[in-house]
Amino acid sequence: MTYDAEATRQRIFEAAAAEFAEHGLAGARVDRIAAAARANKQAIYLYFGGKEKLFGQVVRAKVDEVCHAVSLDPRTLPEAVGRLHDWYHEHPELVRLLLWEALEADAGQVEGERERGESYRGHVDGLLATGLPDRTAAQDWLFTVLGLVAWSFVAPQMRRLVLDEPDAERAVARRRETVVELARVLSERSPAPEPHA
Repeated sequence: MTYDAEATRQRIFEAAAAEFAEHGLAGARVDRIAAAARANKQAIYLYFGGKEKLFGQVVRAKVDEVCHAVSLDPRTLPEAVGRLHDWYHEHPELVRLLLWEALEADAGQVEGERERGESYRGHVDGLLATGLPDRTAAQDWLFTVLGLVAWSFVAPQMRRLVLDEPDAERAVARRRETVVELARVLSERSPAPEPHA
């Protein structure tokens, strides 16, 4: 049987995503990642350069997943917000990873910060092309929409307490309806995109 380096990398990556989502960077253990991936610890260092770099790559990949899955466009905001809400509901690991990153990042810097910032700047550029008045408005718009959707998944206990809904799925469905409606109102207040010549 031949050694498949790419399959090993993928197994390590998937095991690391689960480990980091559960335990954060500080609490994650390389030996548990290696055991879950059916790989040796040396492979983790060889392929990813260590636990901190692996954590950064996992977070970036998960953020990239949602960025590729859902396009936020002011012209179709309610539908996009609904899809984004569904994505977060189906992938709770992203919110957990982002929370761990916020709690554990050294001096406010995160692994791959420059590249991740460039990715968000690309989304802001896309929003500018839809007719938002300036870069600051587009940045604020993007950050607000992301927060509007993510809050239900950041603090699910608050969703339960505030909505007073014992059925978690019904609470999520209620919250989805609300954020989609708020997105509709927000999109109506956004400037209309300029027609293309």
